[in-house]
Amino acid sequence: MSPMISVEEALKRVLASAETLLGEEIVALSIGYGRVLAHDIKALRTQPPFANSAMDGYALRAADTAPPATLTVIGESAAGRAFEGAVGRGQTVRIFTGAPIPAGADAVVIQEKVGREGDRIRLSTAASPGDNLREAGRDFRTGDPLIEAGRRLTPRDVALAAAANHTALAVRRQARVAILATGDELVAPGGAPGPAQIIASNNFAVAGIVEACGGVPIDLGIAADDLGALTAAIARAREAGADVLVTLGGASVGDHDLVQQALVSAGMELGFWRIAMRPGKPLMHGKLGAMRVLGLPGNPTSSMVCATLFLRPLLRALHGEKDPDLSERPARLAVDLPMNGPRQDYMRAVFSRGPDGVLMAAPVADQDSSLVKTMARAEGLIVRPPHAPPAKAGAPCRVILLDGLGG
Repeated sequence: MSPMISVEEALKRVLASAETLLGEEIVALSIGYGRVLAHDIKALRTQPPFANSAMDGYALRAADTAPPATLTVIGESAAGRAFEGAVGRGQTVRIFTGAPIPAGADAVVIQEKVGREGDRIRLSTAASPGDNLREAGRDFRTGDPLIEAGRRLTPRDVALAAAANHTALAVRRQARVAILATGDELVAPGGAPGPAQIIASNNFAVAGIVEACGGVPIDLGIAADDLGALTAAIARAREAGADVLVTLGGASVGDHDLVQQALVSAGMELGFWRIAMRPGKPLMHGKLGAMRVLGLPGNPTSSMVCATLFLRPLLRALHGEKDPDLSERPARLAVDLPMNGPRQDYMRAVFSRGPDGVLMAAPVADQDSSLVKTMARAEGLIVRPPHAPPAKAGAPCRVILLDGLGG
């Protein structure tokens, strides 16, 4: 039996299988949200393209505003409708927010500081050049770098690309992830489970993680514990052009655990299949041609924890995202914890805020890896290294948040 490897070594090997990034494609700006940028984006225009007013008021020459100053209103400048003339000595133009600054003007006095009678205004305070004025190119100029390749585009990024006059974006192709649930004990939701059967649920969690990571899930259904059924399902994954095949259950070497055997028979190069972690020890990784394979445990919590720790970074790496590793964040324990065993532990936890605003983590009472409701209500995971000594409440710890798995 092969020895267990560390979580760090397992993740390193999983990410190594993503050394070749997925290809790129051009998509319309309108569907760019959530996609990973394949090339840097530069500005195609200058923003703002002209000096404009930051406030409603009057555009004028600052040199004419020494109080008590009286100026003559010679026109109006509004957004989309500029004043065509120039402001001369003793003159001003009524201006609105976002409107172009007329030639000759170098400041805007807000309307609250102006008294107006007919076409004359009176100023009580002097203005300085540049007051309430946005210079052309204050945001960006043509050719400026705006968004780096490897970034998953947020709504703000898409808005920036639009403002820079891009209509289409070069992004990474979405990873195609085939998901195969295995086991004679599984029945799809809505089915009628027999005396020794349960409802399949892991495939829904994994599909959600795939979508949150920008991938495309491919549901292969449920395969029985039968080499023929498994071999046929593996063939369907390859025919579908899957970049990743995720199997659920049956990855160990028990009498009824046939997934590994079926994959190796199909030509898979096995990387590893046991990790020194809890939950999730029987996790398998390999490559079958160009298709990466992740064999997740069958227990619901083990499956979701392993998908979070390994599938998510794998998809991020395939999409070319920077820093694909799952980021942990510091927190403090809300309760005492005993010494940890020889495997790295990922304890389901809920969070609160301490008096100083620091995140406080408390493990849920029952850490059994088969509990779906417990996993659903957990807000994150407390990470405990192998052989970690006992820890008191208030001690620092590392946590992984489970919300926003795609971010």
